[in-house]
Amino acid sequence: MIETLAVRAFALAAGLLAAAPAAAKDELTIGFTQYPATLHPIIDSMAAKSYVLGMTRRPFTAYDKDWVLRCMLCVDLPTVENGLARPVDRPDGTKGVAITLAIHPGATWGDGVPVSTQDVAFTIEVGRDDKSGVAAQEFYKRVERVEIHDAKRFTLHMEKLTYQYNDFGDFQLLPAHLERPVFAAGAEGYKQRTLFDAEPTRAGLHFGPYRIEQVVAGSHLVLAPNPTWYGDKPHFRKITIRAIENTAALEANLLSGSIDYIAGELGLTLDQALAFEKRHGARFDIVYKPGLVYEHIDLNLDNPLLKDRRVRQALLMALDREALNRQLFEGKQPVAASFVNPLDRVAATDTPRYGFEPARAQALLDEAGFRPGPDGIRVNAAGQRLSLELGTTAGNRTRESVQQVLQNQWKRVGVEVRIKNDPARVFFGEITRKRAFPAMAMYAWISSPESGPRNQLHSKSIPTEANNFAGQNYPGFANAEIDGLIDRLEVELDFDRRKAIWTRVQAIYATELPVLPLYFRAESFIVPKWLAGIEPTGHLHYSSLRVEHWKPR
Repeated sequence: MIETLAVRAFALAAGLLAAAPAAAKDELTIGFTQYPATLHPIIDSMAAKSYVLGMTRRPFTAYDKDWVLRCMLCVDLPTVENGLARPVDRPDGTKGVAITLAIHPGATWGDGVPVSTQDVAFTIEVGRDDKSGVAAQEFYKRVERVEIHDAKRFTLHMEKLTYQYNDFGDFQLLPAHLERPVFAAGAEGYKQRTLFDAEPTRAGLHFGPYRIEQVVAGSHLVLAPNPTWYGDKPHFRKITIRAIENTAALEANLLSGSIDYIAGELGLTLDQALAFEKRHGARFDIVYKPGLVYEHIDLNLDNPLLKDRRVRQALLMALDREALNRQLFEGKQPVAASFVNPLDRVAATDTPRYGFEPARAQALLDEAGFRPGPDGIRVNAAGQRLSLELGTTAGNRTRESVQQVLQNQWKRVGVEVRIKNDPARVFFGEITRKRAFPAMAMYAWISSPESGPRNQLHSKSIPTEANNFAGQNYPGFANAEIDGLIDRLEVELDFDRRKAIWTRVQAIYATELPVLPLYFRAESFIVPKWLAGIEPTGHLHYSSLRVEHWKPR
């Protein structure tokens, strides 16, 4: 009784209590923890944006819940075997590939203009421009030319035949008839002018089962069925997606009826879901989905205090990550040795691992020239304190709890850590994207199966002002061997040889530690008993990509 009253009081104090959902169940309100910094499909990478756009558009291909690559916008998945992917000998002796794709014949933008090869050509033009700010620019750079056959069919002539040659998850079409005039005004300022943010409710920006009908920046988005959608008719006449960055408030909203469902990809963390299930499991279905979600801490390698590898290794050895997993997550979120999840078939078994070794951590810090000062915090010969700032997404109760644990463990070996958190839209939209964190940034990557690490580890993926902050190598990691291994990895079609390269990449990563691995997350889906059709995937291609199958039981 005390718990119920406390939750209700919290909700009333926050002004969050609302009427229960309509009995007809033709409306759905979803809560998640981040508001998108942008709605542009290929500028910036942010989970909240991917979740929303999963309902309003479709990539050419995506992995399903069984981790099988499927066509979504395309008609047939191109393969070497069916002839739609044709290896090509290049003059320099390397292998390229010509990939023929057909756009679904019924695909139509929400304003009635067919999705066409004109959109293909325009999207590649934007993606290839160094000033456009596209996140995964490498894909677009590899397109040597586009051969247009007709309004729906085209061939991409790619400079490399990679093992991911038919994975087009990063290829998200832009509506040429709306965005071309905006882009023509100048690529450098395109990110600030795009209609996806300036006029996000324009029907012609969407071709999925839903379109965006209303946007209240920082608060919520309202989606309505798209009359031009070519697939199965969606059930809900209205979907509202609310950003509630404080996870305690998110739970209170669910219990009060202000929201119906907490998105597993961006909702309660595992520890919160476990506690929630004990209290309210009879009212909801709680689904735990282990997957390719990697919680970690990026280190800014431009910070002089972090340049010495021994300092980075000491920071990891000072942490008792196993105890963290036991105490907060009931052992369900395994400690990470590298960025590759053991569930992935390319995970190495002999990657260097770091246990909880505080004595060894202190010895490494001594070797690196940091000795305990009068107050116990280490200083170097120049008098610089080993004092570092750790930031993450504000309002995420679990991350904030983890921060406190890490801060205390680092203090025991003489490292001072200052905590500074920001709202997710700022943390991802500005701080990480522009490498504006002075020392450490804690967040999660989510990837697809055997997803190549170019965008996170290759030196050409370091965001800079010159490339309009494209790429996600936020630590600024530049390692010639890693660059060469990634280049080799991508063009190696034999799995056994490719796995050997993956093993070496993981070994270097775990030795150099541009990032401190924490653990692999399990996503927690808090689903009302009346809602069916949600299929957690455990990877980058979210459950929202199949929103048209969601319906009441």
